[in-house]
Amino acid sequence: MTPGSIVLLLLLVVCFYICHYFKHKGEDQVRLETFLKDYQALKPTRFSYADIKRITHKFKDTLGEGAHGTVFKGKLSTEIQVAVKVLNNSDYDGKDFINEMGTMGKIHHINVVRLLGFCADGCRRALVYDFFPNGSLQKFISSPDNKEIFLGWSKLQQIALDIAKGIEYLHQACDYRILHFDINPRNVLLDSNFTPKISDFGLAKLCSKDRSTISMTVAKGTLGYIAPEVFSRNFGNVSYKSDIYSYGMLLLKMVGGRKNVDTNQVLYPEWIHYLIEGGDVSIYIEDEVDIRIAKKLAIIGLWCIQWHSINRPSMKTVIQMLEGKVDKLKVPPTPFDFTTSININTVILVRHVNLELDVIHELK
Repeated sequence: MTPGSIVLLLLLVVCFYICHYFKHKGEDQVRLETFLKDYQALKPTRFSYADIKRITHKFKDTLGEGAHGTVFKGKLSTEIQVAVKVLNNSDYDGKDFINEMGTMGKIHHINVVRLLGFCADGCRRALVYDFFPNGSLQKFISSPDNKEIFLGWSKLQQIALDIAKGIEYLHQACDYRILHFDINPRNVLLDSNFTPKISDFGLAKLCSKDRSTISMTVAKGTLGYIAPEVFSRNFGNVSYKSDIYSYGMLLLKMVGGRKNVDTNQVLYPEWIHYLIEGGDVSIYIEDEVDIRIAKKLAIIGLWCIQWHSINRPSMKTVIQMLEGKVDKLKVPPTPFDFTTSININTVILVRHVNLELDVIHELK
């Protein structure tokens, strides 16, 4: 082959990829515009990119950064503050954007964030939410022994219950079951009254309620909160029980997060399990009531992170456990004990109180 032929071939290959890229880009833009046209029926506010710059004062104040984008503080008016999530340009096909908007349009619950508006200006995309002055739950549970920001065990228990109610709503009360797949303290925002709001639905998936499992090709989420079946199908199929695992790790972080223990390590839940079995929570405790609350949150958290999803309670059961008394709860086996196979209905409570587990029947 002559040098001229090689150059011609390379030019043809480059032209092919350029054409393919812009064709793909055009198809994505058409899909996005079609989605937005349908979405307008829900009456969200559509902002231009110039509006977003004005609202955020040219992205002056950064509230946080995540895998999907950066969140900035902004103002719609002198009285209305907002949080503006600007998505990364790397999400060129707009899937995370469409996913989060499509999911948020189906949600109306006190414990889930409310979408105020959006920007879809060319490849620039942003989501506008209410601003929560207290930030995320992470700020209040991650500092060891800092009494100035510790909310108190009664407040932590209420926050845990409200988060559980939000997840139960996503799993059962919507037309389609919404699986969040990124439940963690940074994605729980607190309003001025410390009412928790579940946020960041970029990884969420919808599935019909008559399906017990869904398909996932890539494991996504926050390390330390991802259920084992999301990593490997050897542990079963992915389902709403994967959110319950993440919630369980969140509870354990609420109980032991003020200690310098790494949630990403398997030893962390084993540490909690050891403390509970030993009858000593070894965390800042003022009175007997606080001890009982901490123990309850820890026990429920350990049930939620059972290695096999069939042994985890449904969120309905979790809510009933949180509202009940700790002396009705039995400490579960070590979550990472491969030799243990149990039926949660027979041992989760010391006395039977009609708390049925919503067992998933896995696909063949």
